[in-house]
Amino acid sequence: MTAYSTYEAKARFSEVLRKVRAGQRVVITYRGTEIAEIGPIRPGASLGESVGKLEEEGVLSARRRPTGPLRSLAKKPGALARFLDSRE
Repeated sequence: MTAYSTYEAKARFSEVLRKVRAGQRVVITYRGTEIAEIGPIRPGASLGESVGKLEEEGVLSARRRPTGPLRSLAKKPGALARFLDSRE
């Protein structure tokens, strides 16, 4: 895995993309701390597989069912109309 500082990644973006197209993963650092990873897209991964992987990694959590009925958050009816009128 190759690492670039944010400045280097910006200056050598074409090189970074060439490495990613070749199948490598590239790490971007800021002041020596890893902040991002750029990698090739996995072809053929379905949405369900991608979501499942993100749930396993802890990036997403499973959806929760509402515990009660949904209610309006507007304190007075017509809040949207008043907002739109104030924008004119």
